[in-house]
Amino acid sequence: MSSNAETADVFNAAVDLIDHNLAAGRAQKTAVIDKSGAHSYQALSDSINRFANALKEIGIQQEQRIILCLNDTIDFPVCFLGAIKAGVIPVPINTRFTEKDYQFILNDSRATALIVSSDLLGSFERHLDSHPALKSIIVSGEGPNGYDSLTELINAQSTEFAAAETSRDDMCFWLYTSGTTGMPKGTVHLHGNLRATADLYAKETIGIREDDIMFSAAKLFFAYGLGNGLTFPFSVGATVLLLEGPPTPDTVCDIIENQKPTIFYGVPTLFAMLLASGLLPAKGKHNLRYCTSAGEALPTDLFARWQKQMGIDILDGIGSTEMLHIFLSNRPGDVRPGSTGKPVTGYDIRLTGDDGLPVPQGEMGALEISGPSSALMYWNRRDKSLETFQGPWTRAGDKYYQDEEGYFIYCGRTDDMLKVGGIYVSPFEVEAALIEHESVLEVAVVGKADSDQLIKPRAVIVVNQTDYDSEALAEELKQFVKKRLAAFKYPRWIEFVDELPKTATGKIQRFKLR
Repeated sequence: MSSNAETADVFNAAVDLIDHNLAAGRAQKTAVIDKSGAHSYQALSDSINRFANALKEIGIQQEQRIILCLNDTIDFPVCFLGAIKAGVIPVPINTRFTEKDYQFILNDSRATALIVSSDLLGSFERHLDSHPALKSIIVSGEGPNGYDSLTELINAQSTEFAAAETSRDDMCFWLYTSGTTGMPKGTVHLHGNLRATADLYAKETIGIREDDIMFSAAKLFFAYGLGNGLTFPFSVGATVLLLEGPPTPDTVCDIIENQKPTIFYGVPTLFAMLLASGLLPAKGKHNLRYCTSAGEALPTDLFARWQKQMGIDILDGIGSTEMLHIFLSNRPGDVRPGSTGKPVTGYDIRLTGDDGLPVPQGEMGALEISGPSSALMYWNRRDKSLETFQGPWTRAGDKYYQDEEGYFIYCGRTDDMLKVGGIYVSPFEVEAALIEHESVLEVAVVGKADSDQLIKPRAVIVVNQTDYDSEALAEELKQFVKKRLAAFKYPRWIEFVDELPKTATGKIQRFKLR
């Protein structure tokens, strides 16, 4: 590790993630495999230094923000870690946001540079002149169209760079939330946060190793994908596979079978699609040690079907943009299907009632987390920051209860909870019952007012067949739920659709259904 990587006061997250691999003799080991081939740790380190030099040359100063709107290629870790090494604040953003979102984020962040993949440039060009702070537009990929080329900019620089002398508590990077309840919020993370997630979740909880080959369906601009595809592999000197395009069943199954990852990070919706595709390799035909799931709670039935097909567990957990990665999880050797497991080492969990006080074990409460990877605040959102970040505790917006053995059971988002006949009903519980039916591929349950303006469950369902009697199937599904849950929880209305509205991470957007 270089001399200015870490002293009592100096800590730079980019140096921390990369330099120890060079010192450990992994310079020629493959760090990243993307569409262009394999990239060693030495090549990655050289490109990171070149990009840091390029930022200095074009006049980007420490603590200024730069927007990264990049597909998953080697350019992402180069730009993300190169900026951090220079003390500049990278702000990776969702490549599926709207033009309106991009316009808002450029204004809100007052970014001085935009690094954008060439195929995504079109969503920016009409408003680039309306951002007074924006000085540089740099394009990754073919056809820069008169803008600076990232490749040319990097190639012109030296491979030597002295890292900015930042501290663990310095602002390091921002992640904008998906904006499902209004415009996106800039979540501010610190230099120490990346190391915390690698040490406590990746190493301590799930036991990643240097010989692992990792593949994440969640993209690098998400908190979940950033850990899976960048922080975690680099923290132990492993190899990561990056997929530039969308994680379709075809591409994911091909990667699992032919590129032989040992760890696969997915989301429940994708696991269901992979099983339905019929393209997954059988037991013994893949190298996966285990899979992880986050984004939404994993239904028990989906866990069982995956285990039967693949012969391995899915380790379900929950994380958030605000906490950077997973803080509550099942783990190898301790998997409780239908639960989100137990707290990750180093994190404290509490469940609170409407009065803000902890609820007794077994009762449902609002999830709050205390741990070393919590964000500092939301940029320019004082009221929302005070609501979410309360001293050492961060409010997650999820409802849980803890069973008698200490496992945490997901009940739903606070905003999605239904009160039926004065009793809280978890939409996830109803969804989990419905998904057990052989005809149901995907389902979302939301509240709907009946003729008396009382809220009752309504189920919106994607079926896995084309020829069916909707009325007969709807009635069959209602009876199916009544046999499994208390009668008042069954869906009073069932609607069949071709697809459910989802975020880019695969989370179902229930607010759209409401």
